[in-house]
Amino acid sequence: MNACVRDTALALAAVSTAVSLTACGSGAGNTSDPGSARKIGVLLPDSTTARWETQDRPLLEQRIRQLCGDCTIEHANAKGDVAIQQEQMDSSIARGVNAIVLAAVDARAMGASVGKAAAAHIPVIAYDRLAEGPISGYVSFDGQEVGRLQGKALLTAMGAKAHGGRIVMMNGDPGDPNALSFKQGALSELQGKVTIAKEYDTPQWSTEAANLNMSGAISALGASSINGVYAANDGLAAGSIAALKANKVSPLPPVTGQDAELAAVRRIVSGDQYMTVYKPFGPEAAAGGTMAVAAARGQRLDGVATKQVKTRSGAEVPAVLLTPVSVTLGTIKNTLVKDGVYTLEQICTPPLAGDCHKAGLT
Repeated sequence: MNACVRDTALALAAVSTAVSLTACGSGAGNTSDPGSARKIGVLLPDSTTARWETQDRPLLEQRIRQLCGDCTIEHANAKGDVAIQQEQMDSSIARGVNAIVLAAVDARAMGASVGKAAAAHIPVIAYDRLAEGPISGYVSFDGQEVGRLQGKALLTAMGAKAHGGRIVMMNGDPGDPNALSFKQGALSELQGKVTIAKEYDTPQWSTEAANLNMSGAISALGASSINGVYAANDGLAAGSIAALKANKVSPLPPVTGQDAELAAVRRIVSGDQYMTVYKPFGPEAAAGGTMAVAAARGQRLDGVATKQVKTRSGAEVPAVLLTPVSVTLGTIKNTLVKDGVYTLEQICTPPLAGDCHKAGLT
């Protein structure tokens, strides 16, 4: 592990042990016997972004089981549909779960559902996205720092064109408060240096919508006049790159990303994508699982959460905010490979053998 991930994981392990041994009746949620069996709902937003089912879900479930061997985990995925996630919340409440980990499809739209859970004395841990309503805790990464990393990397990749060059901004879902944080962080680096020639918000982080929007940008601006692409995550990067290739743009302008999806890492190796942001899922899931178990047992969360965030209503809630990591071609080995996220064999498929060799990944 790199130092950031290792230290975070060790710290969370230590506080988790303490939390699991110390009940405190004044904490969020119900206050029944900590030794009795518990039910914890894990509600994820979509299956479009690979991380939710391949990384977050198994890691959350692993952490919950480590701390609570007799806990029942009830998982559901909203498939990007707010109405479905609202129904899933209602179902979790009706079944009497003791805590809910919620990665909201739409943070604002889920506020009423969070309120229903609170009225039923079920604490909600907002996971990765700051859901509205009376949440009990929050676990995520510093969203503005994600955007700053993306903006800095894009300027570096653009070289001389970083001053006065034209970029397309492919922002995330306007219903996801993280998307605004990413955008704000990126603009803090980009404004006054480059020209934002076209800018799009992308509902549900849709790869297909990014593809269509990039095609429109190319038609409006001309293939040769796009010097860089700010893509808020790897799915948007994939859609943007596909549109650039379909329109015979060569060489490709540098494109950012986020989530360190395997396909994105391969695109970085091939030269199609410049960077991604790695958000170590282990520490995030460890914190989310630890907070969920503590909340389900009626324990305080401030032993796990060393910070606070202010919600839209002005309330301050316990929070764990982790540090994201920028990944480019030269740092793949010392981040993703070193941390065991992917092996070199997974990254370096036969078509990429030559590129991997050049990059020192073999």
